[in-house]
Amino acid sequence: MANETATAEHATNAPTINVLKREPLVLNNRSMSWVTNRICGIVENRQPLLWWVLFVPCVVLMAVLGFCLAYLVATGVGVWGNNHPVGWGWAITNFVFWIGIGHAGTLISAILFLTRQKWRTSVNRAAEAMTLFAVMCAGIFPGLHVGRFWMVWFLAPVPNANGIWQNFKSPLLWDVFAVSTYFTVSVIFWYMGLIPDLATLRDRCKKGVKKALYGMFALGWRGGNRQWRHYEMAYLLLAALSTPLVLSVHSVVSFDFATSIVPGWHTTIFPPYFVAGAIFGGFAMVLTLMIPARKIYGLQDLITAKHIDNMAKIIVMTGSIVGYAYLMELWTAWFSGNLYEMAAFKNRMTGYYWPYYAMMFSCNVIIPQLFWFEKCRKNLFIVMAVCMCVNMGMWYERFVIIVTSIAQDFLPGAWDFYHPSLTEKWTFIGTFGLFLGLFLLFLRFLPVIAISEIKGVLPSSDPHYPGDDAFTHDAVGNELKHESSAGGEKSAH
Repeated sequence: MANETATAEHATNAPTINVLKREPLVLNNRSMSWVTNRICGIVENRQPLLWWVLFVPCVVLMAVLGFCLAYLVATGVGVWGNNHPVGWGWAITNFVFWIGIGHAGTLISAILFLTRQKWRTSVNRAAEAMTLFAVMCAGIFPGLHVGRFWMVWFLAPVPNANGIWQNFKSPLLWDVFAVSTYFTVSVIFWYMGLIPDLATLRDRCKKGVKKALYGMFALGWRGGNRQWRHYEMAYLLLAALSTPLVLSVHSVVSFDFATSIVPGWHTTIFPPYFVAGAIFGGFAMVLTLMIPARKIYGLQDLITAKHIDNMAKIIVMTGSIVGYAYLMELWTAWFSGNLYEMAAFKNRMTGYYWPYYAMMFSCNVIIPQLFWFEKCRKNLFIVMAVCMCVNMGMWYERFVIIVTSIAQDFLPGAWDFYHPSLTEKWTFIGTFGLFLGLFLLFLRFLPVIAISEIKGVLPSSDPHYPGDDAFTHDAVGNELKHESSAGGEKSAH
């Protein structure tokens, strides 16, 4: 009895310590029903005027893209600005650019899921969709770069009457297998996450075509315990399968250059350098798309400043890795003592294409350092400006790597400069129309945020969640009481 009295007195006289709470991933204590109505409302309600203002130009650019591709097929690849020795120009530059953008989706969805980063839930769906659309845009360029693209099916290892077989020693063929595998797994992973939300839209729709389509793609989802167990295991396995692809796909893309003997290309730093650059550019594009969508659809409570801050931190980290790779390339060229290697990098910095190198270094290394400052990470105008610079810088990086390395190669008599043709320029611009148009259609017909996943990070989803109560603890961490934020009664524990 004496011990109990002493313990009670200690608990009464002990200083109270407020628990440090994590910054919420959904603001303003939103309920589960509010989350469902807000996200489904984007699909169910009429689109705002700004959606049409963006979508109509995208349709025009898609038509321009179709015309340029038809003109290219009817006339030949001579309508491009390629020459000897620059046989690779904007086509491969744009291919690597779009593949790089397509990497952030799998990173956010798979790697952050495996590491249990809950902040991914607000942006993973849009990033996954961005991955698919970027890979679609990327596939256009190598498919047409082969010239007679109607013979591109010879890239597949299928028996044929001509006895033509693939050259498996060519890294260009490695691209075919790597990118097609990555796209297939990304589609499955994206669709798997959509199934519970498609069932939600199905149940909210009136009878008609939309309800039938949502019901068909929901695969009979009812949200039972057995379905959730199988779903979560399948999602985990797909995440584990997708994670190596993030590293492998862009590594294989870098082998297009690293396995050659061209000065400026044959270097072992390319695989990690390309992977870091892909993550760097991919996260920048995610922010470029999601910050306007957040404003247009009023998603500030779901895509919070914390999400933007985390992605900005990843950008400055990967940007620093890319900057280290740039400097390491220069040091390796000097330390190797190889005259051709040193000449290639000297030509990049001081030669005909030096403005491109300066833009690459400024946009990818110097400007992202603004994200070291918290005020810059919280200013959406600065975040958007930096992300746009990163998008430009990553394109310049691919151009510098490809064109400057082969414009002046081993034979001075074969040197020539490359200038893109009007057809190439409009084809590239048209792919932006295709990319943004598909993303806007995605916003229109599918939930941009994973409803089932965002509910899992709500405070009310925690079985130990006390509501709006502020708990107090004694000096040894024992919970004593809590006071209701509305001034309710005190409860002893």
